[in-house]
Amino acid sequence: MTKKRTRRTHSAEFKARIALMALRGDVTVAEIAQRNQVHPNQVTQWKTQLVEHAAAAFDPAAVEPDLSPVVKELHAKIGQLSVENDFCASRKGWRVQREESLAGVIVRAP
Repeated sequence: MTKKRTRRTHSAEFKARIALMALRGDVTVAEIAQRNQVHPNQVTQWKTQLVEHAAAAFDPAAVEPDLSPVVKELHAKIGQLSVENDFCASRKGWRVQREESLAGVIVRAP
C-alpha cells in the first residue's frame, strides 16, 4: 500500500521570490523549479500572478475591494431564510407550505 503524500503549502514570500527569479529571466523556469523542488507549471503560474497583480502594490484601493453591498445582501438573505425556517418549523406553517408546493393538491401533513 502506498503512503499518501501530504500537500505542501508555500508562503507568499517564497512564491514572490520564485516569481521574481522567473521574471528576471537569468535562469530557466526548469532550473528554478528543480532548485526549489516545485513543478515548472507552478513557477509559471506564480510568475503570471505576479505580473497580473503587480499594480496592486502601488494602489492601496486595488488591494481590498468594497464588499459591504454583498455583505448586506447576504445578511438580508440570512434573515429571510431564518424567518422561513421558523415558519416551516411550526405545524401550521409546514402544512401551508406543503399545500402550496403541491400546486393545489391538498395533502395532509403528518
